[in-house]
Amino acid sequence: MRKFEKITRDVFERDIPDGDYDSLTIPRRSTKLSAGYDFISVTNVTLNPGERKIIPTGIRVIMNDNEYLALYIRSSYGFKYNVRMCNQVGIIDADYYGNKDNGGHIFVCLQNEGDKVVEIKKGEKFIQGIFTPFLITDDDVVNEKRIGGIGSTD
Repeated sequence: MRKFEKITRDVFERDIPDGDYDSLTIPRRSTKLSAGYDFISVTNVTLNPGERKIIPTGIRVIMNDNEYLALYIRSSYGFKYNVRMCNQVGIIDADYYGNKDNGGHIFVCLQNEGDKVVEIKKGEKFIQGIFTPFLITDDDVVNEKRIGGIGSTD
């Protein structure tokens, strides 16, 4: 199963206290042949030159155990404004969903490496997610379970 969902209302109120839960938009593809699901900004974001910000999406995702969701900045932000994701590609593992510490809430960290202020308006597409299958080695044995969110598996 593969499915985007809104985070729960209580997680939303904790993470985005001045946001509008009912205005959350589930990521969608823009065209029939688009690989990426466009994420819509839930808030207005201003990135000054050199500034980086952690941005909540209000979204969580369910996927199959042998998949991850790869997150990328939309190419227009990179080409036009020199905005990048701080980790280049966000990797959302299947076990991030159901995380008791953060409700599976997906965040991204963007940095403005350009010389102009960049505005991401509420309701604009700003990142895209692509579901990607992965393989494991024949001798792979892992029994650990995820506890926590970003950086929790080190």
